[in-house]
Amino acid sequence: MGQTVAGNLHVANDVLADIVGNAAMECYGVVGVAAPSMADATAKILPKSRLRRGVVVNSTDNGIHVDLYVVIEYGTNVSTVSRNLIDQVSFALTEYTHVPIEGIEVHVEGIKVRR
Repeated sequence: MGQTVAGNLHVANDVLADIVGNAAMECYGVVGVAAPSMADATAKILPKSRLRRGVVVNSTDNGIHVDLYVVIEYGTNVSTVSRNLIDQVSFALTEYTHVPIEGIEVHVEGIKVRR
């Protein structure tokens, strides 16, 4: 069925950011992915076509490091949602890309009532 081919596979950081953004949107308690902003106190939720703007992927010697900027649903436990988000993103990256993960940091940019 499957053949093994010698060589290296390189996955672009933009592709990894897309995978992370889509995995985040499937996580319970996440209203949306937000662009990292220090300018104002309002988090702007990104449309699905621009999820990668809310994800920063850096390659290190030990693997990749992901910073994920999200808006959490009001009334949910921020700690639990963040832990579930880390698990969901780790699973997606491991399952689809097999890249080593050095760390995943969740930055809660805001809390919003889901409509």
